[in-house]
Amino acid sequence: MKLNAFNQPLTFVLLFLTTQFSFSREVAQAQTQAVPVTTPKSICPAQLGTVVDAVVNRPLFSRVRWGILVQPLSSGQTLYSRDAQKYFTPASNAKLLTTAAALQQLGASFRIRTSIYQNRDGVLRIVGRGDPSLNDTQLQALATQLKQKGITQIKQLIADDSYIQGDIVNPTWQWEDVQSDYGAPVNSFILNQNVFSFKIVPQTVGKLSQVVWNDANEARQWRVVNQSITVAKGQPSFINVTRNLSGTILRIEGQLAENSEPYLLNLPVVDPNYYFLRRFRAALTTEKITLGQTLVANGGENQQEMAAVESPPLSDLLTETNLNSNNLYAEALLRALGFKQTKVFNKNTANNGLEAVKASLTQLGVDPANYVLVDGSGLSRRNLVTPEALVQTLRGIARTPTASVYRASLPVAGKSGTLKNRFQNTPAEGIVQAKTGTLTGVVSLSGYVNAPQYEPLVFSIIVNQSEQPATVIRQAMDEIVVLLTQLQRC
Repeated sequence: MKLNAFNQPLTFVLLFLTTQFSFSREVAQAQTQAVPVTTPKSICPAQLGTVVDAVVNRPLFSRVRWGILVQPLSSGQTLYSRDAQKYFTPASNAKLLTTAAALQQLGASFRIRTSIYQNRDGVLRIVGRGDPSLNDTQLQALATQLKQKGITQIKQLIADDSYIQGDIVNPTWQWEDVQSDYGAPVNSFILNQNVFSFKIVPQTVGKLSQVVWNDANEARQWRVVNQSITVAKGQPSFINVTRNLSGTILRIEGQLAENSEPYLLNLPVVDPNYYFLRRFRAALTTEKITLGQTLVANGGENQQEMAAVESPPLSDLLTETNLNSNNLYAEALLRALGFKQTKVFNKNTANNGLEAVKASLTQLGVDPANYVLVDGSGLSRRNLVTPEALVQTLRGIARTPTASVYRASLPVAGKSGTLKNRFQNTPAEGIVQAKTGTLTGVVSLSGYVNAPQYEPLVFSIIVNQSEQPATVIRQAMDEIVVLLTQLQRC
């Protein structure tokens, strides 16, 4: 067993380079409401090309790349296609591929278990298996179970980080992403989605704003240089946060208006393993269990299981992944696939997961030449996916016994998730289920349409290389989707 105090890949050092955090959250899944559009009450399939082209070919979009494919769910007949076989950056539409593979390979009832074992020498080992849903409540449950077993003192606790191997942040992610909560690191120990939080609270005019930490233990990990000022009511509020090369200094700049709401910041943890151990020590303290030395290990022997907690079933994990476009969940599921792919340690678990995704999608009838994936969430701009691949995935999973589980994980137009505020008061409300995606210059939307006067449809729309605001692109996409709901047999 190899013990180490800091066993992280070299690429994680990138997290600590001084970078300004962006709180615009364009990548962070929130979708704006599209203005209701006026469409014909009915459209014949032969007319679909004309009406969709009228949207796509507007002068506003003359420099934009569109990729579109629309097919009936029951067949491969094409109702509309534009560059559907060409590669596009899919953004979070990549989650459709990851979650389809996870459902096929792991099953809807699959759960991720976190265990504590006791060895013959009395040392306790906690084994993390990359549960993205693990939070302080589950940590407390583990501590309670240990207390019920009569444990009042732990001389040494080893955190086994061998389950997930390789980079804990994808080396192709952009600077602003790995410095934001939606780009949090993924390893064997994920707790509270591997982010920590604090608030910046305005004071009286001219005074420094106050930094209020949710976790006193986390506050002790940082030296805060607070230069944020409280300004008069009615003045704009803005906050910038940077951290230095060593990852120990947080510099806060900007201003907050007097009596304005506190500014909440969620930032990725620096070292997930030791963040987990700090929080677990606090949980043990509430059970009056003293904890001595803590170490991080890579491998070891599991003997008597003393305590364990499990994640919700995969069906629930898929819902969080797709409904709220949760990047960390998608990356954790990719690694769960990778661990099933091989039990050999010291390999890159995420890469193994990508191989598992490819094998699973091929079984579903997805042409492997139609996509190139480098992560599970779609946060990387090196992902390449054709609209055809997304439609093939949606059609393929619809033919499986778990089709209803997959479909239930998708946002419903005007009702839930990232589509809650889109398609309201349009014919698409309640009858479209689709996955959104957004990066700077990229907007995507792929899913199903239960057309009331036509058979069910599957579609994929991706826009790349756009200089237009994402809201403008979404408006046009929503117009196209509403047109699909008006199809009828003629």
